[in-house]
Order: sequence, then C-alpha cells, then structure tokens
Amino acid sequence: MTKRPIFASLLLLSSALVAPAALAQDMGAPAPDAPPVTAEVPATDDAAAQDDEQGDVSIPGGADQEIVVTGRFTPNVVRATPEVVSVLSSADIARTGEGDISGSLQRVTGLSVVGSGFVYVRGLGDRYSLALLNGSPLPSPEPLKRVVPLDIFPSNVIDSTLVQKSYSANFPGEFGGGVINLTTKAIPREPFITFSGGIGWDSETTNQLGYTYYGSDTDVTGFDDGSRDVPSVLKAAFASGKPILEGADFSQEDLEFIQMELVNSDTALLQQNDHIPINWSAGITGGTTIPFADGELGIIATAGISNKWRTRDTLQQTSLNKDLSGDPQTSYNRVITDNRIVVNALLGFGLEIGEHKLRWTNLFIRDTLKQARLGLGTDANQVGRDIMKQDTAWYERQLINTQFVGEFHFDALKVDLRGAYANSQREAPYERGFTYVRTNLPTAQDPTGNKFVNDLGGNRGDATIAFSDLNEDLWSGGVDLSYELAPQITATVGYAYSDTSRTAVRRAFQFRASGLPVPVTQLRPDYLLSDASIQLYDITLVETSAQDGTAAFDAGLTTHAGYAQLQAEIVSGMNVNVGVRYEDGKQTVVPIDLFGTGGSAIAATNLKNDYWLPAVTLTWEVAPDMQLRLNAANTIARPQFRELIAQIYQDPESNRQFRGNPSLADSELWNSELRYEWYFAKDQRFTAAGFFKKIENPIEAYTSLSTDSIANTSFANAPKALLYGGEVEVQKYFALDTLSDAAFWASRRLVLIGNYTYTKSEIQVGAGDTTVINGVVQDASNFFFDGAPLTGQSDHLVNIQIGLEDQDNLSQQTLLLTYASPRVTSRGPSGQPDIREKPGISLDFVARQGISLLDKEIELKFEARNLTGRNYEEVQTSGDNRIFLNRYKLGRTFSLSASLKF
Repeated sequence: MTKRPIFASLLLLSSALVAPAALAQDMGAPAPDAPPVTAEVPATDDAAAQDDEQGDVSIPGGADQEIVVTGRFTPNVVRATPEVVSVLSSADIARTGEGDISGSLQRVTGLSVVGSGFVYVRGLGDRYSLALLNGSPLPSPEPLKRVVPLDIFPSNVIDSTLVQKSYSANFPGEFGGGVINLTTKAIPREPFITFSGGIGWDSETTNQLGYTYYGSDTDVTGFDDGSRDVPSVLKAAFASGKPILEGADFSQEDLEFIQMELVNSDTALLQQNDHIPINWSAGITGGTTIPFADGELGIIATAGISNKWRTRDTLQQTSLNKDLSGDPQTSYNRVITDNRIVVNALLGFGLEIGEHKLRWTNLFIRDTLKQARLGLGTDANQVGRDIMKQDTAWYERQLINTQFVGEFHFDALKVDLRGAYANSQREAPYERGFTYVRTNLPTAQDPTGNKFVNDLGGNRGDATIAFSDLNEDLWSGGVDLSYELAPQITATVGYAYSDTSRTAVRRAFQFRASGLPVPVTQLRPDYLLSDASIQLYDITLVETSAQDGTAAFDAGLTTHAGYAQLQAEIVSGMNVNVGVRYEDGKQTVVPIDLFGTGGSAIAATNLKNDYWLPAVTLTWEVAPDMQLRLNAANTIARPQFRELIAQIYQDPESNRQFRGNPSLADSELWNSELRYEWYFAKDQRFTAAGFFKKIENPIEAYTSLSTDSIANTSFANAPKALLYGGEVEVQKYFALDTLSDAAFWASRRLVLIGNYTYTKSEIQVGAGDTTVINGVVQDASNFFFDGAPLTGQSDHLVNIQIGLEDQDNLSQQTLLLTYASPRVTSRGPSGQPDIREKPGISLDFVARQGISLLDKEIELKFEARNLTGRNYEEVQTSGDNRIFLNRYKLGRTFSLSASLKF
C-alpha cells in the first residue's frame, strides 16, 4: 500500500519534469507560465519510441481501484508556449558559428539585421523591436537609437535567445514587431573550464592596403592609455559655461593655449598600412557548483576579447536633380579602415533551494571602434577642384548590467521578482577632420594649382575636432504573481517599472586662420596645427556647436505598467491566453543650456501618454501534432531620444548627418496573425502564418541636402501605414544510416532548415494629411509618397541551412544561405527617388569538429563567410540614372578557431 502512492507520485513528478512550461522557462520564455500541458506516458515500449504519442498508465490500487495518469509529452518549446515564438538554443547559435548574437538572429524566420546589429522583425524597423536581457530592459550606447545594437553581444555570453512575435500583456507596450529576450549562460551542473582562440582573414582587408593612425600604446586592447583624455585646460573651459570663442571670456592667448593642448599628433596623423593585420580572438569560460544541505550554488564566469579589421573602398555620391540626371553634385571615393575591439566579461551566481531559484548576473561589454578615413572627390560647388578629406576617430561603446531574478514556488502560487540596473556609455574623443583642396589651375593662375593645400579659411580647406559623450542609466524592476485557479486555468497579475535617463554632449570646433603662407598651407595635419604654427600664424579656435544651441541634451523615459493575464483551456485542445496592460509613460528631451543664454531656439519635447493594450492568443490543437494560433493585440512605438533633438550628429557608419524633430508623436499599432503549426516529428516542424499590422503615425526617416550638398537625415510622422505578409518555415532531419553499412553514416543525419517571409507595406498619404516638422505643420505629401514602403522593409527574406551532423559526437558541416530583397533606408530628398539598400545573397559555410586529446575535449571550427562575394549598395535609381549613396565590396572572410575544455 505504501509503494502505490509513491509510484503514482513519481509518475506525476516525471510528468512535471517534461512539461513544456519547465522547458520554456529554461529557454528564456516569457515570465508567465505556459498553459498547463500534461505529459502522456506511453503504455508500451514501442509507443515510448514515438513522439507525442498518447496513452494511459494504469496502476492497480485495490479492488475496483486504479490510478490513471494521462497526459501529452510535448518536448518542443516553440509548440508549448502560449504565443508565437522562435527559439535559438545554444546548439542553434553554435551551428551558425556567428561571433555575435545579431548574426545568429538573422537566420530566424522574418528577421533581418540592418547596420550595426539592429534587428528588424517582419519588415518593421528596430524601433518596433524590444530587446531584453534575462527579461529586463537594456539601455543603448548608440546616439541614434534607444534600442541596444545586438552586435555588441558576443555569442559566448548568450545561452539562448527567444523571439516572440505575438504580443502578450506581460511585455512592455513598445512591441510592434516582436521582443528578443537574450538569456545569458546558465549555471553549470558540474565544474568546467574552457579556453578558446581563433584567427581570421578578410579578402578585402587582411594584408591589404588600409589606413590607420597611432592613437595610444594600448589601443589593441580597446582601452586608451589616457592619450585621448580631455586636456585639463579644455576641461576647465568646458566647465566654464561659456562657448569657446574669442571674446566670450576667452582671449586669443587662452585659445592658443587650448589649441596647443589639442595638437595630439598621435590622433591627427593618418598613416598608410599596406599590410592590415589578421583578425583574432581569445576567451575563457569556467564554472562550478557548490552543493549544500538544502540546495546548491552555481557560479559561472566568462571573459573574451576579439580584434577585427575591416577596410571598405567606398563610393559616396549625392545629386540635386530630381531625376538624378547629369553628373553627381558630390562624388567621393573613400577608403575607410575600422579596427573593432570587443571585450566582454560575465559573472553569474545561481542559488537553488528546493523549488525556489535565485539568480544574480553581471555583464560587462566594451565595444571600441578605431576608424581612419581618406577620401578624394569632387563637389559641383567647387568646379574643377579635387577635394581630399581625412578623418580619424575613436568610438567607445560600453554596457554594464547587473540584475537579480527570483522565482519562488508555493504550491499553486508562483512569484517572480526581477530588478536590474544598467549603464551604457559612448565616448568619442578627438573626432578629427581635415580637408585639403587642389584647384588644378595653371601655375600662372595658382602657383599651388597642382598641390593639395589647406588654408584653414573654409574656401580651400578646413580642420575640425569634436568631443562627444553619452551616458545612459536604466533602472527597472517588476513582480509577477501567478496562481493556478484550477488544473487548466492560471491567472497572472504583474507590475513593471523602468526609468531611463540619458545625457548627451557634443562639443565641436573649427580651426581658422587667414593669410597663411603658401608653404604652411601644404603642411600635413600634425605640422599644420603644431604649436609653432598656432603661435606664429594666429590660428584660432571657434566652437561651432555654440551656434544653434544643440550642443547637449537631457532625455528621460519613465514607465509604470500593470497587467492582468489569464491562461486557460476553454475546452479540450483549445487554449486561450488573454490579457490587458495599462502603461503610463512620460518621455522628455530637453536641450541643455550649456552657455547660460537663458534658453534655446530648439523646443523641448514632453510626451506624456497612457494606454490600455489588450492582447489575446487562441491556440487550437486540431490534431495531436497540429495546431492553429490566432492572435490580436494593440501596441505602441515611441520616438527614440536622438530623433527628438535637433542636434546634428555625424554617423560614422553611413558618413551621413542626422538631425532630430522635437515634434514627433507616438505610433499606435493594431496587430493580428493566423498561424498553422505541424510538428510531425521530434524537433521537426512545418509552420505557415499570415500577419497584418495597421500603424497610426509611423515614424519615418527622410533625407534632405544642406547648402554644402551634405546629405542630412531627419524624422517625421507619416499619417498611416499598413503592413501585411506571410511566412513559412520547415525543419526536417533525414537519417543517413541507410546509405551505407559504414560506421561513418551510422549516427549521421542531414539537416534541412529553411524559411521564407514575404512582407508588403504601404504608407498612406491622403489629401489634407499633415505632419509636424520642428513645430511647423506641413503637407505630408512633401515628405511621403502614397503607397511607398516603410523604411527598412524587404519584400522577401530567405534563410536556408543545409547541414550534415553526427548525433553521437560533435561533427557538423553547414551551408547557410541568406537573401534579403532591396529595402528603403530613407525617403529621397526634394522629391527624388527613395534611397534603397541592396543586401543581396550571402552564402556561408561553417564546420565544427570535436576531437579528444589526452582525455580533453577540443572543438575545432572553420568559417567561410560571404562566399558569393556580394557588395554593399545604398542607391537611388531613376530610369537609367543612378546615384550611389554608399557602395563597397564586403569581402570574403575565413576564420579558424579552437576551444579546449577541462
């Protein structure tokens, strides 16, 4: 009699252990529990070999008594969760071989990666995507974005990634395309330590011509040794509250002294390097578990560094003509060499006491870009002249994150607590630019007509320098209470709080002189601005950032949210997840009056809105291995900080200027989706979905040309937009043991993973529709074409993986093909065609092989990227006329790495 209830309890416990809710939690699923799904225990050994097989287990319990345990074994996390999700496990991430998590995410159905790691979900820009780390929001080190770029997250610190495309009320309301929840490395179950290292080669960069500059002795680490610190006299001038101009409490002698502190030849002199170094990386990861009476304590730590080089030989043009006819207004060939160093470290602690789990995670990422550019081109405003531009820069992006998560189980009650603090910074000291001009006039008209000169007067050259600093703090916290009202009904209520504050300062200067001697105008940059030149020729310093009052701004976003959600099985095989979220948000962007002028010509932004955001997902199991999902929800998208301040920002990636619009308003979205899912075998599936979104006041980028023909991008609310489309995905394995009796094929299988997404979007602009630009109401048709697509949306996205892998040992060989059709990056200026990016086709090959040496596990990995040799193009087209905003060869890359596990 004693054994029977124990046996029954063990069966029930085994059902709980394989329940999808537990799996989903391990994979970083949303905070609320997945719908209760019991696990079926097959009645026979033959049935046990079948996936998703149904059956009963009967246990004799005396006369006319028996205990029957009935359930359904559903090991697939994607199937088990109550919403539409895609999951990248650690195995999936390893198969793609990507060095950062954004590279792996572009393999997910409906996702594309634009620029520096910004993820677009189903054609919606990064503003419509939400990135979380272990369920907590993240700040961004990017001046142009409030969303964090995912290319700063090395794949060695991420254990899994969940992408949820249907909205549920437990997530923040800024959810247009989807949420991306990154889960850091889990606490180990046994002690281990792993060392790794690798080298790489780029066909367009390694051992090829490029440009660089000295900088400091420690640049190779991504940390400056102090050479780029703001000089003490300049720092005092910054703190004075006065623009650094002659007459504004600064004498000519003061300015000369400041300038001489800025000489810093190590950051000014561009150097040619005919043999750019190879790429390399190194890392170490270790962990252990300490058991004690009531539980165990796990510790994991990882640290890594990568140093990569990239040279781009670019063509960058602009046109003033509506049909792009004639010669370009400006045309530059620029060689840009980037040295990117990423340093990361993670320290995590996990404590398990019975059913309760506590987790404390600390993450540090520093992403440094050392950039050198040399360009030669023409400008129609300077007929016959050749213009040479030289730029050097150092961009430090840094993220520090500490977060605490607690999961407490009390029978039917579950309590989830979370709290986090994150700080992101971006510093750009000594952004230098020099312009030299060659008139090409006969010697009789110009003695230096065949030479490049810089007279620091603006007509024949100039010199600039800028210091930028961005700091953002994000505090967040929340609590979720879930209660199982009945075996198939769980109610959840929750509260979430987040407070983001950002301060950004950019101080820009120009060196000016008049009547420089001809020999001096021909000096290289470090001699041109040497101590002697500054003193002898009265070279002065003018602060250009003081001219429009946009040198600095404060920004903040505070949200309070409460939600209620119910997950229930309405009838057998039909589950509903319904909820509503109330979210109150206050967003401010205020220019900082650095110079005590009593105000700014730039208006402050103060957006205060609250929303009720309902969401419902209905899941119907039409057959044991098939289900339909129907989702509908309302969500929002807020303007990003940088888009709300009319401060000029030079983007180093696109070499384009950006300026915000303080009059932007929130966007509101209505989302719906119908999805079919067929799980025909273990870890194998076919899915198809159709989706529709209606957007009120979508925020779109548009481009204009300044008087000096520089392309400037700003932002405005379009009246409305529609987005709709469909996607299909298939994942299938084929056992290869039937091909031959050879042992090689016994445990190998063919892996086929493919997905395709079709998306169509249309901006709707009608007669009388308006938009507001810097407080001025304007006709929306001046900025947007009716029927034009949303920026960033590709009509077609294709991902295919074809691989061979060993199921018993580590041995994988995978071909990965990615295609994205052209997409708009910005509206064209002054009625010109839109600016389109052409991502094209990319073919990669990744091979991973495990070997054992002296009883140690060694993993070898070979990667070959962009085997198709595709180019990058950002282009405007009108008939046969084309203008390349940016064009360059991407190059093929090859790398070899190894890791040793103890």
